[in-house]
Amino acid sequence: MEQGEKRLTANDKGLIRDSWERLGKNKLPHGTVMFARLFELEPELLKLFHYNAAFSSVQECLSSPEFIDHISKVMLVIDAAVSHLDDLHCLVEYLVNLGRKHQAVGVKTQSFNAVGESLLYMLECSLGPAYSMELREAWVTLYAIVVETMSSGWTENGESKSD
Repeated sequence: MEQGEKRLTANDKGLIRDSWERLGKNKLPHGTVMFARLFELEPELLKLFHYNAAFSSVQECLSSPEFIDHISKVMLVIDAAVSHLDDLHCLVEYLVNLGRKHQAVGVKTQSFNAVGESLLYMLECSLGPAYSMELREAWVTLYAIVVETMSSGWTENGESKSD
């Protein structure tokens, strides 16, 4: 899974694990911060979440049971990546399929940049002074590996990653 220049060092893995653990067991509030930031960065993504009806506001979306379930699932994916830092290869099939599912609902690979920025924003807000440039770079590397793998689902479907 770690292709190109994207490699996690033992130190990166330790930083990621420690920072994720500091967020505590209940990751939902952190995920809510992440998605609130995502909708600030790319408000048009809100229209992709229209479970039974279109949401009239970001807050309505963030507080809906369906979206809370989505936030929980996203946090579980991050948790799986953190839990498998020493064997990310075991997540390849899952992440490729997850990429395909996101493509099917209209997500563009460019939106992954905003998701990454939202993840970093959440970590910075949640960790406060414990958030450092070294920690940021470790998470950037992990996120790049995950996104590269998810994006391969687009490529395998005969579409370019820049769609």
